[in-house]
Amino acid sequence: MAPERWDLEADVIVIGSGATGLPAAIRARDMGASVIVVEANYDVGGHALVCGGNVALGGGTSQQKKYGIDDSPDILFRDLTDWSVVEINGMPEYRYNDRGVQRALADNEARAFEFLLENGVEFVDKSPDNFGAHGIGISAKREHHCVWDKGQSLESPAGSGGTTLMRPLEASARSKGIRFLLNYHMDVIFREQPNKGRVLGIEASFTPTILPGTTTPLKSFHSGGNIDMSAKTVTVKARRAVIIGTGGSTGNVNFRRIFDVRLTEEYPLAAGEFSPQDASGEIAAMAIGASLWGTANQTFDRNGTLRKRPIIGTPTNYIEWKKESPIFPKVGATGLALRNWQNAIIVNQMGRRFYNEMHDGYPAGTFQGSLDPYVPADWRNASRIKYTPTNYIDAALAINEGSTAPDYAAGPQWAIFDAGAVEREKWNMNQASVRPEYFFTAGTLEELASMLTRCPHQKVAMPAANLEATVERYNRMVEFGVDEDFGKPTPMHKIATPPFYAAWATLTVHDTYAGLRINMDCRVMDMKGEVIPGLYCGGESAAGCSQHGVGRAITQGYIAGMLAAVEPLG
Repeated sequence: MAPERWDLEADVIVIGSGATGLPAAIRARDMGASVIVVEANYDVGGHALVCGGNVALGGGTSQQKKYGIDDSPDILFRDLTDWSVVEINGMPEYRYNDRGVQRALADNEARAFEFLLENGVEFVDKSPDNFGAHGIGISAKREHHCVWDKGQSLESPAGSGGTTLMRPLEASARSKGIRFLLNYHMDVIFREQPNKGRVLGIEASFTPTILPGTTTPLKSFHSGGNIDMSAKTVTVKARRAVIIGTGGSTGNVNFRRIFDVRLTEEYPLAAGEFSPQDASGEIAAMAIGASLWGTANQTFDRNGTLRKRPIIGTPTNYIEWKKESPIFPKVGATGLALRNWQNAIIVNQMGRRFYNEMHDGYPAGTFQGSLDPYVPADWRNASRIKYTPTNYIDAALAINEGSTAPDYAAGPQWAIFDAGAVEREKWNMNQASVRPEYFFTAGTLEELASMLTRCPHQKVAMPAANLEATVERYNRMVEFGVDEDFGKPTPMHKIATPPFYAAWATLTVHDTYAGLRINMDCRVMDMKGEVIPGLYCGGESAAGCSQHGVGRAITQGYIAGMLAAVEPLG
């Protein structure tokens, strides 16, 4: 039902300013629509701002053609629906994709690439490759890489190009007159009737970011076009359509457990402080009749869904963050990059090792050349994969003797090391390196174990005797050069020189692969398979895709913005 009054209005309202939201907003504006982007954060860019800047787009982009890569919409569609391709852990890469959604992606990805170029995004002038690619089809190389510049070293993680993808899009959006309502979290989507009629607009609440010891909310680093509101709650009318680009659900513990009950609260979302992916788009749409869809892709352990990261001592263990970054105020710590797991062991909440620490933590996805030969839709393809189960992930999430009611959660994992490891890793540990409730040091292992309940996710006390026995046994295996328990290749360094350390090393939850049901036009659908008029969705909040990364989000934003702009006026 419509509210009594509207505080703001535009033809198209876009929720979220990430890889779906900005392309959708720009495309709608190019089509002549007025646009307001509503963003919960203090700045623009969403999860895509912290991505690697690796953009998987195929179907015959101009860069593919320039370097002689044979690709087309038909080849791409065939790839993205090939039931016979499986990852090394046995998970089918494309079998559970929505075929209509994949057809729309295949037909529009090359156009979306040209759209990026037209709006200022620069790509490295080289042949597309497979670096950083997951789930993009294996008949052709499709990964395009954004040019990195000085800006990315500040705003994005080290080694990332998210800035050079998103900042040009933001600049284009602002130059075209798109308005931004920042620090407002979308809470409600209004429809004419609870489960009937067209979408009318949204309600959003003020969600400022205020640093400890201050009273002034953080502000956007680019001010042109920002709407200055002082109300705690605002209503925003959509004369034509609302587009959901809220970024998925892996930051919402109860929502993500719909698909995987193991993912209790101790498992952080990568970069979740900056981009929480709280399922707000999905929840608000479901409240007016939208359907969930494509849950298989989320339930199975697809590559990248759960990750063991080499960053320890902080729950945002995505990648090392720079203190100068405008993202840093929300992240709070750079983290310590553990470059060699020979320098540490990992224990569960009860102080016991459970697997080979050298294991990389998640399986490699398929890519061109991973099947030799590759015959599309051939039943023998699966037998050509060398099956490699992801036991590290499953062991880390397993119930152990420390689990308690009601969830019987496996609890966090801790990296245990000593002063020798600090010296070998050449760590400069300071206040900005780690979060104090996720990093502990002590003169003895007994004292170290007693500290861990200061972490909010260590629900039970770690028995000191367990940790001492684990380290003692590991040190003996170092002497013999053989890990008899878990097969760590030639364990090299004892944990014997105080002080001793325990650093957060818990698995990270990453991508969302399930969400709202959409059709080929990115229109949201209800439980009857009917379109909800005036409501669109794309990216990680939308279902039917197994592709990792920003390519599908950009393409769906491109589609949604184009069609939302020509919806009938309400």
